[in-house]
Amino acid sequence: MFEAVDELVVEHADLEKKLADPSVHADQANARKLNKRYAELTPIVATYRSWKQAGDDMETARELAADDPDFAAEVKELDKQREELTERLRLLLVPRDPSDDKDVILEIKAGAGGDESALFAGDLLRMYLRYAERLGWKTEIIDATESELGGYKDVQVAVKTKGGQSPEPGQGVWARLKYEGGVHRVQRVPATESQGRIHTSAAGVLVTPEAEEVDVEINANDLRIDVYRSSGPGGQSVNTTDSAVRITHLPTGVVASCQNEKSQLQNKEQALRILRSRLLAAAQEEAEREAADARRSQVRTVDRSEKIRTYNFPENRISDHRVGFKSYNLDQVLDGDLDAVIQACVDADSAAKLAAA
Repeated sequence: MFEAVDELVVEHADLEKKLADPSVHADQANARKLNKRYAELTPIVATYRSWKQAGDDMETARELAADDPDFAAEVKELDKQREELTERLRLLLVPRDPSDDKDVILEIKAGAGGDESALFAGDLLRMYLRYAERLGWKTEIIDATESELGGYKDVQVAVKTKGGQSPEPGQGVWARLKYEGGVHRVQRVPATESQGRIHTSAAGVLVTPEAEEVDVEINANDLRIDVYRSSGPGGQSVNTTDSAVRITHLPTGVVASCQNEKSQLQNKEQALRILRSRLLAAAQEEAEREAADARRSQVRTVDRSEKIRTYNFPENRISDHRVGFKSYNLDQVLDGDLDAVIQACVDADSAAKLAAA
């Protein structure tokens, strides 16, 4: 089952050597990339080494137990320890979501239920702000439309790790909050209800990874470079030599040209700069479109029937309908104690990925 781990151990050792080289850190972008991969592999390698050590210790204990029965209990304990390490390693080897360590934009929208839904949206906002505070994340309300009774018709908040620090694997903002997208249903007596009747309303939560600047790499084999004679007014070399340059990026059809500089080499460099910026803009637009598609898939309509979670105030109960989670500490959850609820979703997701592997 763990044949591929030996390759990860070799990769981890290679990364350790590279990161110890001061020259690597001259390129900050590359150093961050290497550090990120090293952080991903470290818990896998550490657990694998513990797993192997437990196996060696168990074999030794078995040999000793053959002559001395007192070692039988140690064999049993080591066997249990190795089983636990085996399961932990299995979970660590589950394919990771590449967006797990990204920051997010979280939007809460009032839905069915009128003013009560807007008040509930305010409760959800407070819950997420408290949860972020518990984990040391930074929050910033980007835009908000308040309701007359003090809740929110719509509110957007950016949630980020402080100082851009790299989170532990599985502990990034997106890694935890991606399970929050969907319709959240509340059952309680609204503040606007005079006869004490329990009402049901809903609010939608939309979670998307925050767009980052996309690095653009250009393969020389993907370029067609044409040179031609510059046109228009100019000084020496203009209109007399083939110094103008047109570069076509064949995979995308994006074209950039330059004829302002005196030499063909200078025009080529400038055209490449223009091409990179255009490819970057196109990549960012595509990333934003994908994020918008993910956003729309989370909540088609903010309707009670599409609920992912129910917050029942009379019973102090919270239920996640996707994974069958239920607990009776709703007051604590709304105060930001969301870990158990989210972890149930994480565990179910990991189990599904393991089953599909």
